[in-house]
Amino acid sequence: MYLEKVADLLNRRTGDVNYSIPREWLARDYNGMVKLRGRHIFVEPFEFGSSVVEGILSSKEPHVDYLKSLGRIRGEEDNSWLRSAIVYGSFVRSTTAYPHFEPEFFSDLNSPEYSEPGTLYKMILMLPYLSSMGFDTLYFLPVTSYSDAFKKGTLGSPYSVKDFFAIDERYHDSLLEGMQVADEFKAFVEAAHIMGIRIVLDFIPRTSARDSFLILQHPEWFYWIDASRLGEYRPPKIASLGFDQPRVDTLETIYSSEDVRKHLSLFRNPPNVTDPERWVNFSRENSGNPDFLKDIQSEFGIVTPPGFSDWINDNQPTWDDITFLRLYRDHPVESRKYISSDQPPYVLFDVIKSSFFPGEEPTVDLWNSLESIMPFYNSEFGVDGARLDMGHALPRELELRIIRKAKEADASFVVIAEELVMGNDEKASRSGYDCILGNTWWMEPRISEGKLKEIVYETLPPLKLPSLASIETPDTPRAVARNYGKRFSRFATVLNFFLPNGITYVNSGQELFEIQPMNLGLDNDEKGRYVLPPSDPFYGKLAFFDNYVLHWNADDNMIGLISSLSAIKKQNQSVLQSEYLKFLFEDDKAAIGLFYWNGNRGVLILGNADFSNMKDFYVDLGYHTWKGEHSVNWSLKNSDQQSRWNVGGNFHISLGPGEIVVGCIE
Repeated sequence: MYLEKVADLLNRRTGDVNYSIPREWLARDYNGMVKLRGRHIFVEPFEFGSSVVEGILSSKEPHVDYLKSLGRIRGEEDNSWLRSAIVYGSFVRSTTAYPHFEPEFFSDLNSPEYSEPGTLYKMILMLPYLSSMGFDTLYFLPVTSYSDAFKKGTLGSPYSVKDFFAIDERYHDSLLEGMQVADEFKAFVEAAHIMGIRIVLDFIPRTSARDSFLILQHPEWFYWIDASRLGEYRPPKIASLGFDQPRVDTLETIYSSEDVRKHLSLFRNPPNVTDPERWVNFSRENSGNPDFLKDIQSEFGIVTPPGFSDWINDNQPTWDDITFLRLYRDHPVESRKYISSDQPPYVLFDVIKSSFFPGEEPTVDLWNSLESIMPFYNSEFGVDGARLDMGHALPRELELRIIRKAKEADASFVVIAEELVMGNDEKASRSGYDCILGNTWWMEPRISEGKLKEIVYETLPPLKLPSLASIETPDTPRAVARNYGKRFSRFATVLNFFLPNGITYVNSGQELFEIQPMNLGLDNDEKGRYVLPPSDPFYGKLAFFDNYVLHWNADDNMIGLISSLSAIKKQNQSVLQSEYLKFLFEDDKAAIGLFYWNGNRGVLILGNADFSNMKDFYVDLGYHTWKGEHSVNWSLKNSDQQSRWNVGGNFHISLGPGEIVVGCIE
């Protein structure tokens, strides 16, 4: 086992007690050496790591290959496990980042001794912490090799994928000297599977880094522009159109625009077409050159273009770190009559939206490569599922092939759609997806507009596919940055454990009341970047692009709350089914009342979404149970009253502003 190799490496070495860790990572029963310096905890790194790894290994079963998916290990014949999953979303680079050597200097992540940005090994160290909160699924932002070229921020984005089939070397940990990063990922997956935790990865098939390693083998899989005119490159503006996506009836207007004609003039054919012999020599000579794209620019005078939005007149600037893959060898069928016969392959709004504007000649070898990525991670690393980034914008046939191929070898494998529109659930279901991202994070904070009530009572129950139940994602504002701060974050976190057709999702740092967003992609603007105090070393920093450390060692957090919620959910999973759900207080937009009752047992969730006033709830359980006596065990109750109530058919309870409670009914 690769995890045993990790244990062996750690057991061979000793060090000083100078490796600081967040106190949340330290198990209560840890009996190794510990030193305290102010608020900070220091351990001997190899002793601490060995303790965690050996503890996980003590639970492994003999003759089990933990590099298979958990579904294959357990002999599962479908992927129904997803509907009851409790998911923790993580970006490895920031989730496990920590200034181990000098924690007082919070922003210094350049220790001479330790890997301070996030690593896969430190994700192993975090597994007991995550397991203690009840998480059984980890969703990772991309762990694939990403680019330093044209990077945003100081570190660059994990979505500028340089190699679809390689784990990024920066996730290697210096404490595992001599071990390869791919093997460290295997060790992590083994550890997670031993603990009963599944792994879901992000998968990005529409774009790549502008200096993708694929270029040297397949320059025809990319678009190219005149390098001397790169400064002119931008999304063309169509003055006669508004903010809209391309449509067949607007193509003539788009292509007759002077700005579009100038844009099309920037594009060039790939180098293996313009000068095949010279390209063969160049690709051979540059096979190990990390800066080959600069040499392409100087030798061939071309460069890959940045990406941009498929929305016309979008104010977003170009996406300088990524480029679109050329999914068709020909131009979109609907657009050909507007361009010259010798027009080189180009990027425009319709080309980007190939799901609406396909060509006739798929780039077959590229499609074959893209559809093999997730099966590779399933067979090589035992990955349990994937989120398909922008799958709805791919050619329909390619989208279906990717999903089908991912599931062929493993019936337990899940595919999550990056679908934010709840009304597209049926289409996603027909495509073979198992879950949608959804928009609970947008609806839940809009209480006064009635959106919280709408998402819980109207939108979620009839969905054909479940949605992630999340109050924040890597692309949205943090829950604690919304109105009512921590009170709202607690309220929504509790609610999202019990929503109909909802898969509980907690974003990395949410449990710590982390306030700084990871990215500004959804429901946010540039002001949202500056929610930390100006004195904070991470003021204005975004984890997607810069060094970032979560604010560990927090005095106030939701770790215990989430642990309790997970226990309630798992103990009552057979009750928490949509067919057993009754809605209470349907006419009051600030009152949430969910009652699951299977005829013998029930779970009652009551929430006062008025964060300014106390609210009285008059609950008529007898109407639904046909019983005159009930025992209510308040698993979550903020008042001083007893945790177990014996009530009749109906009872009264008062909840403070923003208070939410959960009771188990017998």
